[in-house]
Amino acid sequence: MFPEEAKKVERYVGGLPDMIYGSVKASKPQSIQEAIDFATEMMDKKMLTHVECQAEHKRKL
Repeated sequence: MFPEEAKKVERYVGGLPDMIYGSVKASKPQSIQEAIDFATEMMDKKMLTHVECQAEHKRKL
């Protein structure tokens, strides 16, 4: 990985929420695009889990 690319990845990953930061950091992305793709996938999973949890707690009429 080039130094410029490493700085971009580090800067991007540093701005992520803590829960996702650790997962993205552990995956050791080689490019900014890999970091973005992995973070997007993690955010999608988090949102899906949140929506499913809310759906379970809705009142049934």
